[in-house]
Amino acid sequence: MTALPITNERNAETCMVRQERAVRTRQALVAAAASEFDRSGYDGTSLNRVCRAAGITMGALTFHFAAKDELADAVQSQGQQITRQALDGLPDNEAPALHRAVDLTLELARLLEAEPAVRSAARLSRERPDRDLEWSATWLGTVQGLFEQAYGEGQLHSAVRPASLAELSLYLMIGTECRARADHESAGSGRELSAVEQLRQIWDIVQYGIGGPPGTGA
Repeated sequence: MTALPITNERNAETCMVRQERAVRTRQALVAAAASEFDRSGYDGTSLNRVCRAAGITMGALTFHFAAKDELADAVQSQGQQITRQALDGLPDNEAPALHRAVDLTLELARLLEAEPAVRSAARLSRERPDRDLEWSATWLGTVQGLFEQAYGEGQLHSAVRPASLAELSLYLMIGTECRARADHESAGSGRELSAVEQLRQIWDIVQYGIGGPPGTGA
């Protein structure tokens, strides 16, 4: 009778070790898949290559993900989560709304440069439009809201529409994503400007055309 508590404790420890191993395995698979999807896209990525990159057997992969669709969903969800966390961490300052909108897109550009899961989430959103995992859904509404605030406060030219600026931001993010991927694949290419700095310069040019009258905080 006295051996039962010891046995139960050992069983609990064994179960915990297995759970931790399963979590590590899943994380390794998602990380490897993010890099593969980023590089080759959905159609160009094979599960065998993901397994080799992660150092994990096909059996272990199918235990966690029954199909490539499920693995891609996990990568997109991780990219969305990373994006939300980064945007939630932005300082809540009193800068003009137009400046905050631009700063938000620059933070997105930094994520696209640094995080394969974010680049994958952006790419897979275009390649799998039927899935309810659109990367832009994590930030586009916030950006448009800031542009609407900027318009209401007179920071924009009266002919400029916030929705159009939000669409412009979406196109700029697609371009930044492609630029960041190219830089990642050809490390040390010698470009003078990073994707973030290039985007900053583009916004500097854009703001000359969309700004409101002097003294409005634009």
